[in-house]
Amino acid sequence: MGKIRAHHVRITTFIQATEDEDKVLEAIATFIPDEIDDDDVLFDVDETTGFFGNPIKVVNVEIKRSRAVRAFLDHFRELLSEDDRRYLLEHLDEKVDEEGTFYVRFNKQKAYLGEPEIDEGGDTIQVRIKVKAFPMRKEAVMKAVREWLEE
Repeated sequence: MGKIRAHHVRITTFIQATEDEDKVLEAIATFIPDEIDDDDVLFDVDETTGFFGNPIKVVNVEIKRSRAVRAFLDHFRELLSEDDRRYLLEHLDEKVDEEGTFYVRFNKQKAYLGEPEIDEGGDTIQVRIKVKAFPMRKEAVMKAVREWLEE
């Protein structure tokens, strides 16, 4: 399997007042493999207010330790369908920024059902992978991600 290396992974989503918090957290759990220790997952929920005064919770999950990041990356790649891999390869230039972060958004409801699917809509779970590449340029990161996805 093609290897990719990363500094850290961040997973972010919003919990609207109309959503079941436990279900949203279950959807996020879809992306975190069982073999990662709870100690290796930094989990934060911030409460804020939406545009119309509605309460919103912002969920941020961060994985930093090398072993946990590697386990996440292996799991993440397995979660991707062939269609999703093809989509990411076709849109790779839009999915990698100049700082070497690879961005992927998933449908929150599908993730809850254990069937993650890429979704560019608003109600999503965003996964950001800070890729290690040398030299640290967008082109090098795109090459590493492309090789990883094509395996």
